[in-house]
Amino acid sequence: MIYRLADNVVTPLGATTAENYQAIKAGCSALRRYTGRWGIQEPFTASLFSDEQTAALAVEGLTRFESLAYNSAKSAVHDAAIDVTSSRTVFILSTTKANVELLSDDSDEDARYALGAAARRVATRLGVATEPIVVCNACISGVAAIVLALRLLDAGIYDDAIICGAEVQCKFTVSGFQSLKAVSETECRPFDIERLGLNLGEAAATLVVRAGRVGDQRNAGEAWQIVCGAVRNDAFHISSPSKDGEGARLALSAVLQNIDDMSSLALVNAHGTATMFNDQMESVAIERAGLSAVPVNGLKGYFGHTLGAAGILEVVMTMAALDNHQLLATRGFEDYGVSGKIKLSSQNAATQKSSFIKMISGFGGGNATLYAKKELLPAFSQQNRAAAPMAKTHTVRLTPMSLTIDGHDVMVEEEGASLLIWLYKHHVNDYPKFYKMDGLSRLGFVASELLLKQEGRPRFEVGDGRAVILFNNSSSIGADRKYLASIADTDDYYPSPSIFVYTLPNIVTGEIAMRNLYHGETSFYITNQRDDQQSWKVVCASFADAATQSVLGGWIDYTDDSHFEADLYIAEKLK
Repeated sequence: MIYRLADNVVTPLGATTAENYQAIKAGCSALRRYTGRWGIQEPFTASLFSDEQTAALAVEGLTRFESLAYNSAKSAVHDAAIDVTSSRTVFILSTTKANVELLSDDSDEDARYALGAAARRVATRLGVATEPIVVCNACISGVAAIVLALRLLDAGIYDDAIICGAEVQCKFTVSGFQSLKAVSETECRPFDIERLGLNLGEAAATLVVRAGRVGDQRNAGEAWQIVCGAVRNDAFHISSPSKDGEGARLALSAVLQNIDDMSSLALVNAHGTATMFNDQMESVAIERAGLSAVPVNGLKGYFGHTLGAAGILEVVMTMAALDNHQLLATRGFEDYGVSGKIKLSSQNAATQKSSFIKMISGFGGGNATLYAKKELLPAFSQQNRAAAPMAKTHTVRLTPMSLTIDGHDVMVEEEGASLLIWLYKHHVNDYPKFYKMDGLSRLGFVASELLLKQEGRPRFEVGDGRAVILFNNSSSIGADRKYLASIADTDDYYPSPSIFVYTLPNIVTGEIAMRNLYHGETSFYITNQRDDQQSWKVVCASFADAATQSVLGGWIDYTDDSHFEADLYIAEKLK
């Protein structure tokens, strides 16, 4: 368990949590209709900062994205009064595309685009000395970042965590979602029969949290606690949610096991994107989890879908609402348009309850949940959990010119991208979807297939007990460049949905989960530099989830067809 020290939210509606709460309590929305913005040919509705707001947030030496994240984190850190220079403090950044608006055909811009480097610049401005971690897990990134902080602090690796989710929009992201026919030209209507799609949004939200430990005098009094969290995969499709909501149901069930008194649960804050399939899936998952009688709300009608910031933003705003004994309305909802039995309202309501579940889903089949409650804390909360010893049982290293399995070199006959196809044909050759994948996913797919062959187990035997946790430095740069080429020329404008879906690095974890029917955790992290020691700590901490019995983990980076590396392993608890 961890507890909140401070928070901050910066959106077009306000620069503090309080300002944003008062705005949405009054029913205000930042959603506006845009025509011709960034040269995008189709009109769209979104929540974007004005030029004046952007100028006010600007920090010299930082990009628009970094300035936004820094302003939110700085405010929360100030209120928390923590020692940011301590080796016991970590900065965790949650985002999907960060500085992608800077990406161009000029490779010199890559240093500004890189997510890990962006996190390092923000952390340095804050004074944080430790290496930051970027959670890049599509739309579930924010909740996944909080779950990561929970694990790292519970394991005693750090004492304090600054968890910041941030996102800015641009031609790249808006056109991509338009190519998927997921964007509504009008204001979104979550769960409503007339919903037409999502609206995108810009925001930054920060939670500063501390581990509850013996001797920590700040534990005294009433505080918000993050009790538990879970990440699960649909193992169904990389861009469409499972119709039966199985991944979301599994994630909900994991946190429900930690709730002693269901009567204290105020609400389930849903993802509620207002897309046809997501809202339907969530309603089914909520009903299947036995939560039909619990109030449900969604906040996208106020802020839009803020992608990597959404999970943290919506957790902070739900805490603020319950602090004020309010259940916030689902703006845009009028009539039920989903088949799952859920309890929604278009009006604010009073409540005396002070606990909630946050659920969220995203591309790559990811689903995440957390359970938070506010109550009086004793003078101590808990001791550090003793981590079970872990070991790597099998390894695969694959580069453009070499293959090593369990430490032994294997002869190959091709190089670069051709090597991946050669390996697929000679060692797999029964999954034609391989040819539709981007380079990063092809690399991860082939390397994981070679790795799993070393186990000698039936493919689907491991099942829900296996997590897939991967790291890299360059995110999805290869797919990003290809998608950028499809929208760069106004006269030859053809946003490609088949390319856009791969502009998230966590898609490779979804591909591996689908292939092997893994319903366990799938997570993707980005670091400024490769740090195997830090990555191993993250993997070991993931075993705090009782459902995780083994991890397919490691480093996987794909810059282009001539520069890539997969260094994967199976990690298991020592008996």
